[in-house]
Amino acid sequence: MPDVVGVRFKPCGKIYDFEANGIDVNKGDLVVVESELGLNIGGVVVGRRAMEDNDKRLKKIIRKANEEDCLQKEANKALEKEARENCLERIMARGLPMKLISTEATLDKKRIIFYFTAEKRIDFRELVKDLASKFKTRIEMRQIGVRDGARIIGNLGICGLEVCCKKFLTSFEPISIKMAKKQELVLNTGKLSGSCGRLMCCLGYEYSDAIPEDTAFAEAEMPAPEEGESVELVVASSDVPGDATGTPQPPQSAGSAPPRDSSQPSRPENQEQKEKRRRWHPKKRRKKPNK
Repeated sequence: MPDVVGVRFKPCGKIYDFEANGIDVNKGDLVVVESELGLNIGGVVVGRRAMEDNDKRLKKIIRKANEEDCLQKEANKALEKEARENCLERIMARGLPMKLISTEATLDKKRIIFYFTAEKRIDFRELVKDLASKFKTRIEMRQIGVRDGARIIGNLGICGLEVCCKKFLTSFEPISIKMAKKQELVLNTGKLSGSCGRLMCCLGYEYSDAIPEDTAFAEAEMPAPEEGESVELVVASSDVPGDATGTPQPPQSAGSAPPRDSSQPSRPENQEQKEKRRRWHPKKRRKKPNK
């Protein structure tokens, strides 16, 4: 059973498994590997372990990175800068609706990769011909999403800190406006969107589906009562001393009659009470207009 290690090529990037190939490598070492893009230098972030799936074929580590490899990687930065400037010039000359994000060259300079974002698919065949004739190597154009572009460029969030995708996030989870609604946030796209123009990744940190149900953001859902089923509603109020119902009573003056309880049904008035009330409250007669 071969031993494998986890290698990462970019900060907060995806971790890839490579076979140790009998080389004594530990966590934190720099190694030279043959990746899908070509010869590159990566850092070991996951120590040696046995591979469980024998059917999975992995690429092998070529060697530990030496001083010459590190110097070559630094020298490639000048080539990447030149390739970026030339690519920007050709994009403007051909009027292509695309935004160049970054440029990367392999360790052996056999391939240059250009990362860009665009709203739709771009026909960049003529652009590739211009770049290939200039640098005499293999040119590869890769269209990425705006969130991946923000990870590469980096920026500051509305919290004043560096964006999460640049600092520690290794993958992007789907974010929806439902997360903001459940947290009772202001549904303002300007305040909920990050520098990439998409909803901020931090909206998912306190989403109710990802945290225990007894938290403040958990939404209690009560099933609707079935037909014929009785529902008991309990209303809680503040306790008032001396009143069992919890409703404050107005002070009574001496000699005044106690207030009538509105919950008791009123008795019908007899004829004598009606006549007495009419004497004390006579009806006003309308004056007839003078003719």
